[in-house]
Parts: sequence; structure tokens; C-alpha cells
Amino acid sequence: MEMKEIYSADAARYDDSQALYRRCGRSGVMLPKISLGFWHNFGGADPYERSRAITHYAFDHGITHFDLANNYGPPYGSAEETMGNLMKDDFGPFRDELFISTKAGYDMWQGPYGNWGSRKYLFASLDQSLRRMNLDYVDLFYSHRYDPETPLEETLQALVDIVKSGKALYIGISRWPLEALKAADQYLKARDVPLLIYQGRLNLLDREPQTEGIPDYCADNGIGFISFSPLAQGLLTDRYLHGIPEGSRMAHARFLKSDKLTPELIAYLQRLNSIATTRNETLAEMALAWILNQKGITSVLVGASSTSQLEKNMKCVHAEPFSDSEI
Repeated sequence: MEMKEIYSADAARYDDSQALYRRCGRSGVMLPKISLGFWHNFGGADPYERSRAITHYAFDHGITHFDLANNYGPPYGSAEETMGNLMKDDFGPFRDELFISTKAGYDMWQGPYGNWGSRKYLFASLDQSLRRMNLDYVDLFYSHRYDPETPLEETLQALVDIVKSGKALYIGISRWPLEALKAADQYLKARDVPLLIYQGRLNLLDREPQTEGIPDYCADNGIGFISFSPLAQGLLTDRYLHGIPEGSRMAHARFLKSDKLTPELIAYLQRLNSIATTRNETLAEMALAWILNQKGITSVLVGASSTSQLEKNMKCVHAEPFSDSEI
């Protein structure tokens, strides 16, 4: 039987703390500006030793926040199983230095109780997630999407009770519309379980949360904001500046469809890349730095298929500020 190498965390992992961390809303939680997302690259079909290498690199460089959901994989649940193996093999001694989140809201199992926002689903899903991840609690539990059919009070009270049960320390919501966010904020504050953070899709190609006023509301009301898909699933990198490269996510039509890459979009990406070049940054670095420069933003969630990719993305925490007219 092959023995796994024993992980020893880098003693200098917090040396860049002043540049790396931001307070999340008006809470006591400090989050890294770059957080590691497990949506892709950490499922059952992905090499476990690569997952180990990426998470080791992340933690060794101060990335303490790992973001998961019940159905991340594929297959569903397998990213959390990877996290569970990582806790067993490597991160058990560092549990109190990690900020681990998971979510429930999208389809997870068959039948009427494996989806959306009912109390039954949220409790059952979190119990399953804790077992898969070898955890007693998560630091942050999200309602992964707004449920227009389940009474808002049922979903929110379930979140309150989850915190009071000790299964989660904080509550977040993801992709809720502004009016539902406002209602959730008031409901949770009234029950002494304030909303810690909102997760939404914000990047240079998709500014809908800003148009809706969500980051502004979060900033004004002491709620953090974390951006998922900050690189638009790879569009905001140098991969698509000249069309669709072989072997890319778009070439395999996974989540990213080829008809999205119009001549107009390519021209816009090339213009953004020129701006990045004048800033001595890659397009990806600039795209991440732009989000972190926006009002109310706490962190950006990046995926990584290699340690070198993560290393490049982390450079954005030292980016120069943006001028008003730059983008």
C-alpha cells in the first residue's frame, strides 16, 4: 500500500495577511480576497493527488476559504467527498484555520425533497454534506438559490435553526433577487442570526448584480459579497482572444457554449487584454482585480486545475488601483 506524503503547512502562510484578507461585511470574519471554489476540478472524475496539490498550495499561501455545494462534482456529492478525504489526509490539524462553506438549493437527489428550499431538504442536505466532508459543522451554509414556491419564512427559519443547532456558524444566500435579499436580511437580523454574505455572479462580462443594486445594498447593510465565475468560466483569460482553442471548456460544450463567442465579444476581450497589458497584468489578473475594486466586494471565488493557475490568479491581490475611466 502506497503511503501518502504527510502534509506540513508552510510556516509563512500568513506573511501577506495585510494584502490578502478583507473583513466580511460588519462581521468578525476575515476572508481571503481569493477564495478557492470546488465547482470544477475536485469531483470524483478528477485526480485526487491534483486536488491535494492545489489545496496545499492554496492554504500554504493564505487561502483559508474553500467553497463547496452539495451537488458539486461530478458526480453529485463527490467534491464534498474529496473535501472529506482532504480533511482526513491533510487538513484535520488545521480545521480551526479553515473557513469551509457548502450550499443546498439545486437538485441533489430524486423525489420531492431533494431540491429547492424546504426545511426538510436543507436539514437533510446539510447532514449529508457534513458526513461526506468528515466535519462536525461548516463555517458557512448557503441557500444556493431563491425558491419562489416555498414560503420565505420556512427557508429562512430553517437557516436560523441550522445555526442554532451548531451545524453551521454563519448563513449566506446565493443568487437571490434584491427584494428577497432585503427580506432575508431583516428576518435574520431580527432573530440574531445576521446574514454574513451574498454570493452572486459578477465579472467584466456580467454586471447584473450591480445593475440590480445588490453589492450596494450589501455594503450599506454590513453584508459581505463574494463573486462566483469571476473569469466568466474562462472567457476572461487569454484562451479565447483568437477563437475557440482545442481542448477548451467551450470546445467540449461543457457549461460554456460556442455561440457565445461572437466577433463582438472577441473584439471586446481583445480591448480588455490591451488594457491589461498596459497595466503589466494578464487579462485574468485584471479581471479579478477589477471585481475586488468594486464597492462592497469581499472576495472572488476562483477555480483551479493546477497550482500554476492558482499562483497566477493570486497576483491580483497586489494589483494597482483602477482609474475611473480605465474600464
